[in-house]
Amino acid sequence: MTVRETALDAEQLGAELGERATLVQFSSAFCAPCRATRRVLADVAAMVPGVAHIEIDAEDRLDLVRAVGVLKTPTVLVLDGRGREVRRAAGQPRRADVIAALGRAV
Repeated sequence: MTVRETALDAEQLGAELGERATLVQFSSAFCAPCRATRRVLADVAAMVPGVAHIEIDAEDRLDLVRAVGVLKTPTVLVLDGRGREVRRAAGQPRRADVIAALGRAV
């Protein structure tokens, strides 16, 4: 697992960051696990105040995919309130794992 030292911001991501944390999901159009991941992350973001979920189409944002080192979809980055990556996972996450990862960010 690699963790970025620099922060991502709303301009780079194309959406506002969460006040406490942000779940950034890199997806692709024909990725079935991406759809399931979208539901899990949206549910968790709705449950936890100050947490945002941003989904990024990897094919549309190859610049960002390369910059952050995404190798497959879905990939989820957990950012703290300042946009710094604190956790990263590739593949479909379990709800409990997302909640645990948020604990490191908030």
